[in-house]
Amino acid sequence: MNYFVDTHAHIYHEDFKADRADMLQRCRDAKVDKIYMPNVDHESIDDMMELESRSEGMCHSMMGLHPCSVKRGFEKELYIVENWLAKRQFAAVGEIGTDLYWDKTLFDLQTEAFNIQVTWAKKYRLPIVIHCRESIDETLALIEKAKDDNLTGIFHCFSGNAEQAKRIISLGFLLGIGGVATFKNGGLDKVLPEISLDHLVLETDSPYLAPVPYRGKRNEPSYIPIVASRISEIKRVTTDEVRITTSKNATSLFNHV
Repeated sequence: MNYFVDTHAHIYHEDFKADRADMLQRCRDAKVDKIYMPNVDHESIDDMMELESRSEGMCHSMMGLHPCSVKRGFEKELYIVENWLAKRQFAAVGEIGTDLYWDKTLFDLQTEAFNIQVTWAKKYRLPIVIHCRESIDETLALIEKAKDDNLTGIFHCFSGNAEQAKRIISLGFLLGIGGVATFKNGGLDKVLPEISLDHLVLETDSPYLAPVPYRGKRNEPSYIPIVASRISEIKRVTTDEVRITTSKNATSLFNHV
């Protein structure tokens, strides 16, 4: 494959309002031809789907409820997600999962919302895209309980250790690798040598987590080649190998959507 895939980018975000068209052109120039957009909650749906409709096949929507949007009364949010999943095809159910970084008191609600959405992913035979900040082991336990032949997906923004990576792979999931791979103390330089490219996909999480040398600034999908280059250095393979294999992995997972 002669193009890159960004498997996780919030490019409908207001941070791109002033230069969204230019940003998409920079993506094309960088050979980032496919961008997958995770939903957050009901407020992000319209902007996400409008961008998808105007992108000429470049941008693809997921549908899900982000764990940081799971509050008391989250059932109303899930009703909206369920309705959309029944209406049309999406690339994945996402971004879903758990988050113990911002608020540890809502974990039970996050778990309930996650399990419900996993059920829908199985029903519609869609992959899931998982957020698990400070909660990889807890989320792995949930996946191990729910796992069957119809459940697969991506552990987005993976920053765990080699043991956790191998556990994820054993469950048939991919690791989403982004800007953290370029961080001096990101830790992935110790993990990636032990993991085959066959289990990796590239992502930015734009507008967040920009890679070095843009760390601290707005991230965008055109920076995907920087992540690929860093992975190639760590794994001692060519950037072309990284591009070809990770793009193939992403395309296969998202069922050519």
